[in-house]
Amino acid sequence: MYANYHTHTKRCQHAVGEDREYVEAAIAAGIQVLGFSDHCPWVYKDDFVSGIRMRADQVEEYVDSMQRLRTEYRNDIRILIGFETEHMPDLIEAQDELLAPYPIDYMILGQHFLKQECDGVYTGAPTTDETTLQNYVDTVIAGLESGRYLYLAHPDLINYVGDAAIYERHMTRLCQYLKEHDRPIELNMLGAVDGRHYPSKRFLDIAGKVQNKAIIGIDAHSPEQIKRSNVGEQMLRRMAQGITIIEQMEEV
Repeated sequence: MYANYHTHTKRCQHAVGEDREYVEAAIAAGIQVLGFSDHCPWVYKDDFVSGIRMRADQVEEYVDSMQRLRTEYRNDIRILIGFETEHMPDLIEAQDELLAPYPIDYMILGQHFLKQECDGVYTGAPTTDETTLQNYVDTVIAGLESGRYLYLAHPDLINYVGDAAIYERHMTRLCQYLKEHDRPIELNMLGAVDGRHYPSKRFLDIAGKVQNKAIIGIDAHSPEQIKRSNVGEQMLRRMAQGITIIEQMEEV
């Protein structure tokens, strides 16, 4: 595995390990490019504090840590500084103001919620509501249209369990958009190794028919997951029939 752009830190409150341990695990695994993309904070208008992402007052320390490690390990690995974030148009201006002082290399789009975390819909929850599925696809396409995001993480996080034809119609629309705009899907290693509902065969079948390209993302929440990434990589390569796997993102 040449590059991984999906790496979290303990600041998100559901990952473990020190930043240095992630870097050393990546070097040991033969990874050449390691992108940190912890869950980006949002500046909520009602002072809501998330329990699943870093706080706004941690951004400076996060970036400082990445810069120190980038310098220290510059002869061993290339380190990128990024975030994983949802596309929430009402909050983007405040997020931009928060991040503006820092040298951020990229952001990836991981649409865990529709609307806001504090009062929105968690997209990974099972649903038979077609409107939720449609809103998910509309939201991620709008996010990708904005040009803010390097790629779409775990595209089939949306857990629609209703009519198969409805799922195929909407997710084909998403895959066709990605194909037409030369954007990859992410093959999410954490989901595959943990046996989650994503990446799903039904979605990968659609992506294979559309002939999407894909990038593997470890979605690491511990250094150990990076150490074992060769196992997950082989699993994902077997699953990705008809999908062209790319090794790195040329934009960063």
